[in-house]
Amino acid sequence: MKESSVLAAIDLGSNSFRMEIGRVVGGQIYPLDTLRDPVRLASGLSADKTLAQDAIGRALDVLERFGERLRGFDTHAVRAVATNTLRVARNAPAFLVEAGKRLGFPVEVISGHEEARLIYFGVAHLQEPGSARRLVVDIGGGSTEVVVGHGYSPEVLESLYVGCVGYSMRFFGDGTYTRAAFREAELAARSEFEVVSAGLRRRGWSEAIGSSGTARALADLLEQNRFSDEGITAQGLDALRTALLKAGSSSELRLLGLRADRIPVLAGGLAIMLAAFSELSIERMSVSEGALRTGVLYDLLGRTRHEDMRESTVRAFVQRYGVDALQAERVARLATDIWHRDRPALTNASAADDDDARLLGWAALLHEIGLSISHNGYHKHSAYILSHADMPGFSRREQAALATLVLGHTGKLGKMKGSIGNATELRLLACLRIAAVLFRSRGDSPVPEVRLVTERAAHLLTVPRDWLEANPLTEYDLRQEAEEWNRFGCPLKVITRT
Repeated sequence: MKESSVLAAIDLGSNSFRMEIGRVVGGQIYPLDTLRDPVRLASGLSADKTLAQDAIGRALDVLERFGERLRGFDTHAVRAVATNTLRVARNAPAFLVEAGKRLGFPVEVISGHEEARLIYFGVAHLQEPGSARRLVVDIGGGSTEVVVGHGYSPEVLESLYVGCVGYSMRFFGDGTYTRAAFREAELAARSEFEVVSAGLRRRGWSEAIGSSGTARALADLLEQNRFSDEGITAQGLDALRTALLKAGSSSELRLLGLRADRIPVLAGGLAIMLAAFSELSIERMSVSEGALRTGVLYDLLGRTRHEDMRESTVRAFVQRYGVDALQAERVARLATDIWHRDRPALTNASAADDDDARLLGWAALLHEIGLSISHNGYHKHSAYILSHADMPGFSRREQAALATLVLGHTGKLGKMKGSIGNATELRLLACLRIAAVLFRSRGDSPVPEVRLVTERAAHLLTVPRDWLEANPLTEYDLRQEAEEWNRFGCPLKVITRT
C-alpha cells in the first residue's frame, strides 16, 4: 500500500459528524482542514432503535458536503468510522450503503472497544511523550469511552452506553434544569461507571485527560466563567451545575463561551462528567485536542507504513488460541498465491485487490482458532470467535467478512447460501478451501503451482497431472470439493496439465 502525503478521517458520531484532513510530514500529521456539523444523529433514534428519516436526511446531506471535499483522494487515504448510534440502529445497514455513496468512501461501524482504542491513540499522539499512566475519558453523543494506558499502549478499554445526547433527551428533554433531574442523571451515569471503576483503579493513573467535544466545551465554560483556573476540576463542575440550576432552563442560561449548538446537550454531558469525577475520584482533568478522528488518522498512517494494527491483532489471536502457526502460514501463503495468480481474469486490478488479499491471508491464519474449543465443528467455533471477539483495528464489517470466510473454508457449502454471492467473495472462498485441501496432510511437502480461473459463478482449477497421480488422496479430496461446488450452484471443474 503506497503512503499518501494527505490523509482524511471522518467520524460519524452520535452528536456531531467531523472530518479532519492532515498532511504527513516525517511521521507526524499536521492539520490542513477540519469540518464539523452537529448532526445530533442520536436524537433521531426511536425507542425501538430505528433512525428517523429527518435524522437520516441531515446526516446524508452532511456526508455529501464532506464527499465534495474528498474528491480525488486515494481509497487508502480516507477512513470513515461510525460509532454508537449506528452500532445500535436497526436500519443502520441501509443507511450505511447510502452514506458510502454520498461520501464516496465506505463507512465502517466500529465496536466500542475499537472506538476507545482509537481515541486513546489520538490523545497519545498529541501528548508529550513519557511513561506516565493516563486515564482518558471521552464523552460522546451516544457512548462514553474510558481508557487507562501509558505511551501509545492502552491497557484497559471500556465503552459505556452513556452519552450527552441520550442523557440530555432522557433527563432534560424539556430544557428545564432541576435538582431532581440532575440527581437522577448523575446516579444513572454513576451506576454505569461503577461497573468498570474497580478495574480502572487497579491499573491506576497519574493524570486524567478529557477528549472530544464535551470535555472541551466544559473546560471552556469553566475557564471563561472563572469556575476553574485551568482545565476541568471537581469544584468547577459543581459551580457549573449550580449555574444551570440557578438559570432553571436552557432558554434562560447565560454563560460566557456557551455555543448555541452545545446548549441542547450541555446538561447531559455535565451530569456524565460529574459521575465520572465522582466514581473515579478525579479532582482535575486536562483536555486534549486529540480525539477519535486523530486516532483514525494515525492508525491510517500506520497501515500505509505496514504497521497495521490488524496484523498485530491477527498474530495475537494465533498465539492466544494456540493455533498451529506453521500450518496456518502454509495455508495463508498458498491461498494468497492462488488469489493473485490469474487475478486479471476476474476483474481489472483495483485498489481493493490488496484489501481482499489481506483479508484472505488473515482468514487463513485464523481458520483453525476454533480448535481451541473443539475439533468437532471447529470452523463454526472459529467463525463465532471472529464474529464476537474484540479485534483491535478491525471494523465490524471486516470481522463479519473474516467470520464468513472461516465458516465456509470447510464442510458443506449450503450453509453459505445468502452469505456470499458476488464473484470476488466466491473466489476468496474457493482459494481458501482449495489451499486447505492441498495442505490437509499438514506437512511441508511441496505443493505444485495450481491455477484458479474464476468467471462469473464458475471456477476452473488446473493441477499438474503427475502430482495428482502421485497424491491419490488429494485427488479424491479435490473431486469431492468439485462436487460440493457443483451442488452449491457454482461449478468447479478440475483439469490436469502435463
